[in-house]
Amino acid sequence: MAKITASEVNKLRQMTGSGMMDCKNALVEAEGDFDKAIEILRKKGQKVAAKRGDREANEGLIVSLADGTGKKGVITALTCETDFVAKNADFNDVANKIANIALNSGVETIDELKTQSFDGNGLTIGDKVMEMVGKIGEKIDVTALDFIEADTVVAYNHPGNQVASLVGLNAEGHSEVGRDVAMQIAAMAPVALDKEGVSQETIDKEIEIGKDLARQEGKPEEMLEKIAMGKLNKFFKESTLLNQAFIKENKKSVGQYLKEIDSNLTVTEFKRHSLS
Repeated sequence: MAKITASEVNKLRQMTGSGMMDCKNALVEAEGDFDKAIEILRKKGQKVAAKRGDREANEGLIVSLADGTGKKGVITALTCETDFVAKNADFNDVANKIANIALNSGVETIDELKTQSFDGNGLTIGDKVMEMVGKIGEKIDVTALDFIEADTVVAYNHPGNQVASLVGLNAEGHSEVGRDVAMQIAAMAPVALDKEGVSQETIDKEIEIGKDLARQEGKPEEMLEKIAMGKLNKFFKESTLLNQAFIKENKKSVGQYLKEIDSNLTVTEFKRHSLS
């Protein structure tokens, strides 16, 4: 058995962030080989993740970023089980680094993102997440990845990083307008850009809900369809971005606000993620 010194244990602890006894046991098992010991610790993390696979990871951080050109943006989410972990500075650093890697790597899926280098020394994002699981003992994972490309892309992170949004506009030079709309998206959670973007399934569900409510109120059967359509139009107004009342000036819609800036200006796409 290789003799493991306290300085070696401390070195591995500094490299991985794992506990002292975990590091010592990994080095003993690896017979002093640091690379093997690191792999052992990662495997321990994978085992912990498997054991905690049925746990809810509803805390964490959502990070929204736009690149230097202002034409591409990304949203990622790194989730965990408790807000105590989410508020840790190291967790914050990892969440932001993952978002930056996603923005600049060109990956399209979470699985691809996890294969990207985290530190330039062979450690992937997936490896890093598993190390964190092993160190912290919570279920931790990358659970969201979305992109937008447009003439103007603006990212907005609500304080605390529990909600974030991205918005794309069809013209350049409108970052302030984009920020207003991105804040609207974060605050009002629209389901679609306009009524044409609402799925037929959602429309059918809203009509049925409208009929049921009217029926419970004792309205005549022949009036239910008309009443339900009125409620559907209200749903479109309240739940689609361009038709929502603009939060900074609620006498106009978001669409009207954009047209006042430029008659051709509109939103091409938006993304929103929330942990609540």
